[in-house]
Amino acid sequence: MSGAAADLEQRAQQARAAAEAAGQGHVLEHWASLADSEKETLLKDLEGLDYGYLSRVFSSSMAVSSAPTFDGIEPARDVLQLKDWEASDKAAEWTQHGYHLIAEGRAAVLLLAGGQGTRLGSSAPKGCYDIRLPSHKSLFQLQAERLLRMQQLAAAATNTAAADVKPLRWYVMTSAFTHDETVAHFEQHGFFGLTREQVIFFQQGFLPCFTEDGKLILEAPGRLAKAPDGNGGVYLALARSGLLDDMAAAGVEALDCYCVDNALARLGDPRFLGYCHGYCHGGGGEGGAGAGADVGARVVAKAYPEEKVGVFARRAAAASAAAADGSGSGSAGTPAGALCVLEYSELDPGRAAATDPATGQLYFNWSNICMHYFSVTWLRRVAAQLLAGGGTPYHVARKRIPSVAGPVAGVKLELFIFDTFPLAGERTALVEVDRREEFAPVKNAPGSASDSPDTARAALLTLHAGWVRAAGGAVTCAEGVEVSPLLSYGGEGLGPVVGGKSYEQPWADELQRPAA
Repeated sequence: MSGAAADLEQRAQQARAAAEAAGQGHVLEHWASLADSEKETLLKDLEGLDYGYLSRVFSSSMAVSSAPTFDGIEPARDVLQLKDWEASDKAAEWTQHGYHLIAEGRAAVLLLAGGQGTRLGSSAPKGCYDIRLPSHKSLFQLQAERLLRMQQLAAAATNTAAADVKPLRWYVMTSAFTHDETVAHFEQHGFFGLTREQVIFFQQGFLPCFTEDGKLILEAPGRLAKAPDGNGGVYLALARSGLLDDMAAAGVEALDCYCVDNALARLGDPRFLGYCHGYCHGGGGEGGAGAGADVGARVVAKAYPEEKVGVFARRAAAASAAAADGSGSGSAGTPAGALCVLEYSELDPGRAAATDPATGQLYFNWSNICMHYFSVTWLRRVAAQLLAGGGTPYHVARKRIPSVAGPVAGVKLELFIFDTFPLAGERTALVEVDRREEFAPVKNAPGSASDSPDTARAALLTLHAGWVRAAGGAVTCAEGVEVSPLLSYGGEGLGPVVGGKSYEQPWADELQRPAA
């Protein structure tokens, strides 16, 4: 037996011992018939498994009722609304605090970019997608250039030399489906002007698929059936990759998190970072500096009752008790008043359309657009709880799973990023933003009436036209105009460029040049 073959068999013995101890010895029942390449694939699948963790997660998730309960659920009302923001005498202070966080390297940006553009007609990572702007910049490029501009703004706002501003770290979560192409896209474009060191890639994890009684399913004789663990897998992915330790070592205290398919995402927004980190505590209150939130979210008002978005809510004491004893759908140990998200499928039409007579707004009004804030200390606590297999049950999806014996009834487990929010208790912050300025999702195929490349492109060009008009220019083109993020992050600094000029086409050379 060659050295390589002996090594393979030794690894197989170790894998078999671990599997059998966990009651999963069947995963190696086809070992003798496998080619060496198939054996290697199977061992890679098995050697990364923590059987104790899988057993705890499976048991706790299956024990929780899949039927949502609305006992004690109230809509989230503790939202810092736009009108309150504009009237607050602390708004400038919050923003300045955010600029200091950025300039000092205490804030970073977290991007969820594991999805492919399948519904857009592309197999490439969604971040590589071109929504057909005049510049033909990909979503990744638009976002990278916003980061570059934000670094400049932070330097100016804090009177810091540009060379002394710490690069705004960008943690990019990919998946097995998108990782290599994403990295290649950045490399081909020179990281869009960012330094290679400030862009940190890591991969979302997978979980094996189970039978109803907790046995792992073999998709093929030499391969486990697996599925992505959901965007909530970001917590464990950050921990297992060592990046939570990396953040702590670098002095990062706060993360601004968003999804790649939002064409208007204002990543690294200083006012949101500053408000959540330094001044908000107790669900939107104006506490003193240092009383920061552990979890924050930018929210928008629902466009109409049937809009397919999740909404923020608060889980009161009765619902928390039900969740703790396993009779409800919440997380064990959920504190009273804990922040949660109700999916649109969980709201019946009557409840979704109900209005609050005190405000005239929808009763469940504040939409989740996956633009979040996290303190790094909280991320470390949550990751530790998840690794222990407690705190937050996973969602259970019962599906037909391809297997070596043909399709079988099986279970996929998935965690959503907001499932952990109840663990933040009252240290949360909800901040309303203007949908027209910050939310243009790219989810549906070109030509779709909503959330498509066409609607996102129109939203961006319309927004930029508004910037130009506000700065003293005129826009006669019905489509609007495109302003490079390198020139302006949020409409600032355009007066000297556009004042007294009229734009008849979406493209203008001077609107694509970096700020002086």
